[in-house]
Amino acid sequence: MAVKLSVGLQQKVGQPDYGSLGASCYLEFEIDRSLLESDRDGFQQQARSAFAACQQSVNDQLTQPAQRTPSNGNGHSNGNPDRPAAGTATQSQVRAIFAIARRQRVDPQNLVQERFHRDRLEDLSIREASSLIDELKRRTTEVPS
Repeated sequence: MAVKLSVGLQQKVGQPDYGSLGASCYLEFEIDRSLLESDRDGFQQQARSAFAACQQSVNDQLTQPAQRTPSNGNGHSNGNPDRPAAGTATQSQVRAIFAIARRQRVDPQNLVQERFHRDRLEDLSIREASSLIDELKRRTTEVPS
């Protein structure tokens, strides 16, 4: 007689600008009841294996590049033009990068092309834009006035 084994994992990670990204995996499958009665090590191995598969799946979901919303040709995602495509830099981040770079007399487009191999600031992910802002801010504090 079979019994059902259910394994699940859910994880959420913080993102810049108070955002978050979440992923989950739940598996349910039948195992032979005899594993519980006579082969506890075999049961534990099956449970660990299922949990490891969930961990890998969640990790893959959290580390894959953000899915881009199709563009309507003018740089805005289809739908609300004030809202960036899922995972792309926010307008506030783009403005901040331009402002900080201008104060430092640095071309932000060159930074984006050299560091991230992107043609436009707006094509950066939220995480990449945040990283660039932090880098530019560090440069500001390191440069003597």
